[in-house]
Amino acid sequence: MAKITVFIADGTEEIEALTVVDLARRAGIEVDTVSVNDRTTITGSHNIKIILDAVIGQVEWNSVDMIVLPGGKVGVDNLKACTELTDKVKEFALAGKPVAAVCAAPSILGGLGILNGKRATCYPGFEDKLTGAEYVIEPVVKDGNIITSRGLGTSIQFAAAIIEYLDGKDAAEEVLNQIISCGGN
Repeated sequence: MAKITVFIADGTEEIEALTVVDLARRAGIEVDTVSVNDRTTITGSHNIKIILDAVIGQVEWNSVDMIVLPGGKVGVDNLKACTELTDKVKEFALAGKPVAAVCAAPSILGGLGILNGKRATCYPGFEDKLTGAEYVIEPVVKDGNIITSRGLGTSIQFAAAIIEYLDGKDAAEEVLNQIISCGGN
């Protein structure tokens, strides 16, 4: 079973983070939610408190198949300030392991120099922070091991792209069909 780790900080856009968690778990993907602080409770960008699974110092990196970075301006600034996380994001990307980022979070990838020669998207107004990338206006952009998405309104498509990357198109379509039927759990 694939395992993703969603990194969440104070100021993270709650829907961007939790949509990935919810849909990936529905697809049978193991998901850890991890704080970049020394506490497992964070406050999202809309003052919603979220209790996370672990703090970054507890991550067993060799068991992580994908890193996911949600947006929210303050949340992204807090993620970017965590050197352990940014070092691992760069290490993953350079090793060809998948990294996914939505909204303002692709700016972290641009700042780390891992978007060079890649197609990417982000929240409008952050295009200049996608250093080295070819900016594309699409809901979700997949280029090799990098997945980027525009924002809250594309969260379901972003989560589906992550599921498809890890488990295939059929798994992603199954989850999408499940959530639009009246009987979804």
